[in-house]
Amino acid sequence: MAVKLRLKRMGSTHKPFYRVVAADSRSARDGRFLETLGTYDPKKDANAYTIKEDRVLYWLSVGATPTETVRTVLSRAGVMAKFAESKVKKATKAEKPAKKEATKTTAKSTSKKTTTKKATKKEEK
Repeated sequence: MAVKLRLKRMGSTHKPFYRVVAADSRSARDGRFLETLGTYDPKKDANAYTIKEDRVLYWLSVGATPTETVRTVLSRAGVMAKFAESKVKKATKAEKPAKKEATKTTAKSTSKKTTTKKATKKEEK
């Protein structure tokens, strides 16, 4: 299931009000959704929004893709910067064990070479 972070239109005619929701990409714009993540009011002077940062970061970490408008709202709220920082931290943590594994594999490969040499010496005799 492909999850998107997008806007769900609320409010009356000529007075739009949006909810930021996590929804299946195949569902309708104002249809079924998985979770409400915040609100966005474009009619206010400062484009007022409220965001549940921890839930948005969760959905982004599991692969949800925000629409362009939601991405700009999240950028203004500072959530996209936090998500980018968390990706960098995960990448640096993943590199350290990878180096240890590389040394283990080289040790294993050298031990395999010695066993193959012994086998070839026995075959020659």
